[in-house]
Amino acid sequence: MKKFANWIGAGIGWAAGGPIGAALGYLIGAALKGATSDYSEFQSDNSSYTSRTTQAGDFEISLLFLSAVVIKADGKILQKELDYVRNYFVQMYGKDRANNAFKLFKGIINDTSLSTQEVCTQIRSHMSAESRAQLIHFLFAIAKSDGHVADVEVQTIQSIANYLYINQASFNSIKAMFYDNSESAYQILEVSKSDDNDTIKKAYRRLVKEHHPDKLAHLGEEHLKGAQEKFQKIQEAYETIKKERGL
Repeated sequence: MKKFANWIGAGIGWAAGGPIGAALGYLIGAALKGATSDYSEFQSDNSSYTSRTTQAGDFEISLLFLSAVVIKADGKILQKELDYVRNYFVQMYGKDRANNAFKLFKGIINDTSLSTQEVCTQIRSHMSAESRAQLIHFLFAIAKSDGHVADVEVQTIQSIANYLYINQASFNSIKAMFYDNSESAYQILEVSKSDDNDTIKKAYRRLVKEHHPDKLAHLGEEHLKGAQEKFQKIQEAYETIKKERGL
């Protein structure tokens, strides 16, 4: 149990405060079931966490909380979605760390008291726009893991994106990466079919700059895979449009 407490405390900056920290304190206490480890550092303390920069652990904890919101959105907790989250953590961090993450995740899934808006407000206040966009990309991947993105899941992710101050064009771009239709390439680049070639080229260059994986280098190598997938989707969308237009 001490190993679990040590894991959850490693690499966490601002997530140790605010509503997320308060929830972590409760969940860790429940997981330890009366063990003598000290988890008081996870109690809400707005005065001590506001100046901390985002660390890999902050992103990891944010993923767990928001993933739970999306998985519960349709009123069903599907095994495929749970497996996707667990497999993601196994690939990123290895089995031991994934097991610890999932121990916490089970507690988050069953917690009905935490406000999604409060969690998103804390995340928004400390996480860069690029990192917040990566969270939305991951949430769509969870929703799609059962082969279909339900309307209620889209609505839930849209609400999260709104709370995180992700603009509508960026949200539609990320969403389009998980749909296969004739409009997807244009939506990914945040343009329309009526736009001229120069406008599309400028949009592509802007998105390449905004979503380059190097923007998430501060989160560690383990998080770059998702960023690279999103970056590749942007490149593929541009190539599709160029081919369609004979450029």
